[in-house]
Amino acid sequence: MKIYTKTGDAGETGLLGGTRVSKAAPRVAAYGDVDELNAWIGFARSSADGSLSEMLERVQRQLFAIGARLADPVGVVADRVAKTAVSSDDVAQLERWIDALETELPPLRRFILAGGTTTAASLHLARTVCRRAERSVVSLGRDAVERDVLVYLNRLSDLLFVMARAANHRTGVAESEW
Repeated sequence: MKIYTKTGDAGETGLLGGTRVSKAAPRVAAYGDVDELNAWIGFARSSADGSLSEMLERVQRQLFAIGARLADPVGVVADRVAKTAVSSDDVAQLERWIDALETELPPLRRFILAGGTTTAASLHLARTVCRRAERSVVSLGRDAVERDVLVYLNRLSDLLFVMARAANHRTGVAESEW
């Protein structure tokens, strides 16, 4: 199978179920933002320590599920394929990770500037892309995707922030306060 199909040469793409839409459509922008987020998380994962890397891999898998749900507005695949599910259990896992990581960290008393180690800086970038992806999904309207998807993206940005702090803390890099 060739990687290029030529079906998008006129500026359109296909959603799951066969509907053709403009590549500028809000739904395509939303799953594009999720895809970009996934790439940034992959970049962060390339330098992350073992436990952070394992968490990030699981997040990447969930982001593929979210992308599938966004590319499937009529539920052609998402309702039949278990790995595309995103649930409150997935959100709860993010919260457990946040809580566990925060036990390692000094209390946050001020805003901090993004930066530090390569891992931390890339996690901060991923956090901002996550916020954009969340805004893109919200702009699709209440019924465009399940509530758990929105909650997941919201909580994920919190996790990425805490992970960035943990990456710096674990390597002894001080945070720059604002």
